[in-house]
Amino acid sequence: MHELSLAMEIGRLAEAKLGASVSRCVAVGVEVGTDSGVEPSALAFCLEAVLSEPPWTGARAVLTQPEGNQFHLSWLEVEDDDGSED
Repeated sequence: MHELSLAMEIGRLAEAKLGASVSRCVAVGVEVGTDSGVEPSALAFCLEAVLSEPPWTGARAVLTQPEGNQFHLSWLEVEDDDGSED
């Protein structure tokens, strides 16, 4: 179950980073190192649940698995008010 708490924290960090200035987040990038102790498939499942709720509704999680023990929120893809993605 620790992947669920990690997914919830990723959502909290992304929400704090974006603030109210962005109309919609469409993707969240996370690096899950091969030696991080995090099960990528379990995290992906938990992130799908977290990102299905407001303010994330419709955002997708993109997990990469580099060598090493890193685990972090690496990028956010947003849609501006005019409908274009950045």
